[in-house]
Amino acid sequence: MSDFKPIKAEEISDNLIKMIGSDWMLITAGNRDKFNTMTASWGFAGFMWNRPSAICFVRPERYTYSFMERADNYTLSFFSDEYKDALKLCGAKSGKNTDKPKEAGLTPKFLSNGTVSFEEASIILSCRKVYTDNIKPENFLVQHIIDNVYNKEGFHRMYIGEITQVLKKN
Repeated sequence: MSDFKPIKAEEISDNLIKMIGSDWMLITAGNRDKFNTMTASWGFAGFMWNRPSAICFVRPERYTYSFMERADNYTLSFFSDEYKDALKLCGAKSGKNTDKPKEAGLTPKFLSNGTVSFEEASIILSCRKVYTDNIKPENFLVQHIIDNVYNKEGFHRMYIGEITQVLKKN
């Protein structure tokens, strides 16, 4: 099992825009008994309400959604390129009928606050939910986003979380 060291959120030196947008991340919610994870390529990290924060988005149609709704905490996990196929699998299959971590070759890592991440991650953001809201079609100022992104499925729910712990692989 790999060792992780805690760092401050301000000490993350990696390019978060690249990490989220093209390298992807896993959003994981639940606990040791039952959790689910999904691949995501939308999100933000920065400083909000006087605290380091991360924002992620989950559609209500996703199995992970019910876990996010019930959880007080969630993790955003980032991986090196060698795990791209594992992230593809976690984005293509549902946890309803698949043990995604097992099939993807990922080892659950249970954090002290009860959240779940993975031993293979290179950076883990553990977040405490502080705000949620639904993306609303009436608030879009540019119609083509709705046409291109929301033509088949529902609008995302936004989760803003205070980053309570950052773990970086040694």
